[in-house]
Amino acid sequence: MSASQELRRELGLADLVLMQVVFVVGSGWVGTAAKLGPSQLVFWLVAIATYYLPQAAVVIALNRRMPLEGGLYQWAKTAFGEFGGFLVAWNLWLFAILVISSFYVMVGQNIGYLIGGLKPAAFAAAAWYMPVISVVLSLLLVLVAIRGLGLGKWFTGFGGFAQILTYVALIAIPLVALARGTLPRYQPFATELPELSLYSLNIFGKMALGAMSGFEFVALMAGETHEPERSIPRSVVISTPLIALMFILGTATVLAFVPRDQIDLVSPIPQTLQAGVEGLGVARLVAPVLIVLLLTRQLGAMSMIFAGNTRLPMVAGWDGLLPSWFTRLHPKSRTPANSIVFVGAVTLVLTLGSFVGTGTQEAFQLLENAGGIFYAMAYVALFAIPLFGARRFGWQPPIWLRIASASGLAVTVLYSVLSIFPIIDVPSWQMFALKVGGIVVGANVLGAGVYGLAGRRGRVVAAGVAEGD
Repeated sequence: MSASQELRRELGLADLVLMQVVFVVGSGWVGTAAKLGPSQLVFWLVAIATYYLPQAAVVIALNRRMPLEGGLYQWAKTAFGEFGGFLVAWNLWLFAILVISSFYVMVGQNIGYLIGGLKPAAFAAAAWYMPVISVVLSLLLVLVAIRGLGLGKWFTGFGGFAQILTYVALIAIPLVALARGTLPRYQPFATELPELSLYSLNIFGKMALGAMSGFEFVALMAGETHEPERSIPRSVVISTPLIALMFILGTATVLAFVPRDQIDLVSPIPQTLQAGVEGLGVARLVAPVLIVLLLTRQLGAMSMIFAGNTRLPMVAGWDGLLPSWFTRLHPKSRTPANSIVFVGAVTLVLTLGSFVGTGTQEAFQLLENAGGIFYAMAYVALFAIPLFGARRFGWQPPIWLRIASASGLAVTVLYSVLSIFPIIDVPSWQMFALKVGGIVVGANVLGAGVYGLAGRRGRVVAAGVAEGD
């Protein structure tokens, strides 16, 4: 029996669709897109055409050929060799850690809106607040992940439903306000020609790779999915139009109620919900309920991302690239307990470190930008497989897929370059860029060192185990 066959197949098509919605439709991206004003619709449509659909096409094609636990890591290893696969897994692992860290910040800020109303509660700005929230969330994630996907998928499932309900309310609120006369006009599909600048292209990159990526992440758990070669592609087809509408109409609502220069990039949806229901006479009831739904979605997303991230050290351990300690499964739940505890500890340490010398908004941008570039490095490999690596495993991709891959690769590179710079006012953009660039370069140098020092010993151990079998 192979290592992946020891895993329980807990995930079906409905679970995967909800996971796609939870992972892809982040709560912060509508605020980022709203910074562009009415031209947001054009940018969303261009992002869908040049990145979202190419990504889905490449993931479906690769998953059909290699429905393997570890997803993109396994695909890159097959196409570019062991070292290439390791660096892809390393960047995905670091991305997930930083995105979970940014979720800690968002959850804390959203709780502040839940208690404080139109502005976060005063205690949310206290030095102790975010660290305490981070510790509590970290412990919760570790406990749920050790229990396994049998429990974790319910967190994700409820999160998916909560996300859909939150966005339904977000989209409906301007219609209600318009009917009651508290909103003078609302034209969600009104647009204007976009102004091309480094600022707008920076935001476009975030809308494309930041907001619309994530299909490949579900493939990390192909070994725990029923019929992954069929279920994962079908989940992409079902979720695609739903995700697109949620983004476009959600951004239009933010623009309807919040001035562009006052948008809270950490928690734009709670800010918009509070502003949108303020004149309806039910603000004290509706807005808190919707924020609770949003928090439920965020917990579901964190649970899924955390679970997927803990599988990367496990799979690398199977290949002998990390110590076998990471591959040990819990005797009852059959989850990689050691890897789960390790990832939880690293995530918490990095989260707490991000608050040193920065405010909440800047800390969030730092985590988001650095994590996004790590993710982009993995996506460079994803789109490069049909272009440069397919022949290594006897595959000749059709020309349309190669064109789609080239489009996705170009957007990924654009995002990576521009994400070094912030889209908010910071004390020093040079220092911000230095922090982001230093984190990305230093982490990949460290990853190469880990491979060089531990990889050879691990491969020897793995070879000895294989011979013993």
